[in-house]
Amino acid sequence: MRLRKRHRHHLSLLLCVAFCLFLAGCVGPRGDEAAALLADIAAGEGPSRLKQTTAEPQHSTIAYRRSGRVGAADLYRNTERPNGAVVVVPGLTPHGKDDPRLVAFVRSLARARFLVLVPDIANTRALKVSAGDSAPIGDAIEELAQLFAGGAGRSVGLVAISYAVGPALLALADTPAGRHVKFAVAIGGYYDIDAAIGFVTTGFYRLPDGSWRQGAANELGKSVFMRSNADRVSDPADRARLVAIAERRMAEPAAGASGDPGELVARLGPEGRAVYQLIANRDPGQTAELIARLPDTIRRELRALDLKGRDLTQIAGPVFLIHGEDDPIIPAGESVKLAAALGSRADLTLVERFAHVDAGTAGLADSLRLWNVAQRMLAKRDRP
Repeated sequence: MRLRKRHRHHLSLLLCVAFCLFLAGCVGPRGDEAAALLADIAAGEGPSRLKQTTAEPQHSTIAYRRSGRVGAADLYRNTERPNGAVVVVPGLTPHGKDDPRLVAFVRSLARARFLVLVPDIANTRALKVSAGDSAPIGDAIEELAQLFAGGAGRSVGLVAISYAVGPALLALADTPAGRHVKFAVAIGGYYDIDAAIGFVTTGFYRLPDGSWRQGAANELGKSVFMRSNADRVSDPADRARLVAIAERRMAEPAAGASGDPGELVARLGPEGRAVYQLIANRDPGQTAELIARLPDTIRRELRALDLKGRDLTQIAGPVFLIHGEDDPIIPAGESVKLAAALGSRADLTLVERFAHVDAGTAGLADSLRLWNVAQRMLAKRDRP
């Protein structure tokens, strides 16, 4: 049943993109190319016009050393000479750079004559997000800039997905690699880390007028937060208990707190209990106080990840912000706030149906919006 529903979503988007293709014939080659790219992304591993007219992208795994750090990444290239280059940073997935959805996406970019580098970031596979990931992201940008130019260092693009948006923008703002980036794409990202955590744990999100929007708490997101921060708790026994509770929840997300092992919860020490209380909380008014009670190691990491109040002036832009208004993991208001912080460098696109990072759920109006973004991104690709 779930697969059939997904296929209907993809069919819907493909029909919408077909309409875009019709319009593209009246607009020009870049509009046609943008529509073909969107159709290929929507098709995943299935057939598309772009697949029929281009060779299968070449894939290799490379190793490199930057600033004393060893990095590894997957490199995807078209058989034709690339017009542009882009680093793609995946969101949290146990498959990391090898996630099938991500691989299909980057192959589409390679077919569109991008040289694509996907760095292997250990935290991604561990379902963790860390401000420290800005360093390997910066290394990947430096490596791709050199590969693309044959050693001279040229401009490249950056695509970041979900919670990877934070470390990716920190790489642009705080590392020398930012000078190489001529455009960035942030899909379903955050700005205020506390607001994002409050939405995941309680389902509530504060709107600009001060009122609350109520949705559903994200049980899987709670488990990921608990699991990813367990090793930042000082007591080894508490670490093990938090991991066990999180894994039980991840195995049965529908059960929520009712499936938590009561004996493990009862034995949590002060730090472990502070993490658990934040996860169990359903009152949005308590979120800030519960975050303040977290262990210092976790709070320091959250502050390092927070984009709110950060100096983002080193990001030259444009930054294409794409967010679904139906996002169940990070609310679209976060991209709105990020756009306000970036000012004229931001190019914000809100779509009604996107399911966090899945363009296969978009309708006609959404497809047209995404088509416009794709055209602008391809224009940046082609600009020296």
